[in-house]
Amino acid sequence: MTLIRRNVVNIVIVVVSLALVLGAAGILGATGWSDAPTALKQHIIVQLQMPLILTACLVGAALSVSGASLQVVLRNPLADPGIIGITSGASLVAALLLLLTPQWASAYLHYLLPMGCFIGALLSTFIIYRLARKLLNSSTAVILAGIAISTISGAVIAWLYMFSDANALRNLTFWLMGNLYQTNWLILSVGAPLIVIAVALQIYWAGDLNKLYAGELAAKSSGIDVDKLTERALIVCAIAVGTAVSMAGSIAFVGLLVPHILRLLIGHNNRFLLPLSALCGASLLMLVALSSELTRAITLPVSMVTATLGGPLLIWALANGQIKG
Repeated sequence: MTLIRRNVVNIVIVVVSLALVLGAAGILGATGWSDAPTALKQHIIVQLQMPLILTACLVGAALSVSGASLQVVLRNPLADPGIIGITSGASLVAALLLLLTPQWASAYLHYLLPMGCFIGALLSTFIIYRLARKLLNSSTAVILAGIAISTISGAVIAWLYMFSDANALRNLTFWLMGNLYQTNWLILSVGAPLIVIAVALQIYWAGDLNKLYAGELAAKSSGIDVDKLTERALIVCAIAVGTAVSMAGSIAFVGLLVPHILRLLIGHNNRFLLPLSALCGASLLMLVALSSELTRAITLPVSMVTATLGGPLLIWALANGQIKG
């Protein structure tokens, strides 16, 4: 790595870390500086805002790192947990639970929803992988299978919309747009270790992922089992994304945008790209959480904010030729 590139990496680390710390401080400070009773402030910080901060960090890191890994493994710059269908399986299960759960079980929905979304993400990944194997196991086959699963899931959700009441529709719409306020300490105690392990494994494989840039034949000649690496990466990404979606709902653009912007700034070396993707993704969702805390009258849907920010940036990157197939 050149000296200029190393300086850019250091600047990115400092700026993103500062944004992360300031975002967390802003969320906690919004309550700490209020005139509420001390006991109430303590309850809000411990039971609401600390889970919010951890959820933003974990979900942002999981989506960003998984997006970066998928783009390398599938050799496709548009590979993203949403585009290849991992998120759609979770969304379909969420729709089924939110719209069809009987009244007597609604009290347990807060815990059934994360578990169901996680299972849905893993199941959709399994179906996509099996379909891809039947289609010569190519990266294009994975993308096509993911698009097929996403289309079917979208169609089923649309039919469910037709036969649901207004309250269930509102809950589903809000979930599909992303929400960082759905977790508590119990959900985090299960989800956090899964995300940390999945992200750590992807960062551990960064060296092997670098060898894929030279092509499949060159990677195999250097001792990399490409099929096995692809299989492992898909499984680990499914675990990370499934857990993230189960905790915060469907969040757009994070897994697609963050890796592309970082490649523009620091290059393609995954030893730097993947850890920084985790840091940037966490910082991005932390700032989204802060903006939601500052606009206390409403809870901003996360996907609405990320798409509003991400869409123009992605168009800018395309217009400047920074994203190439």
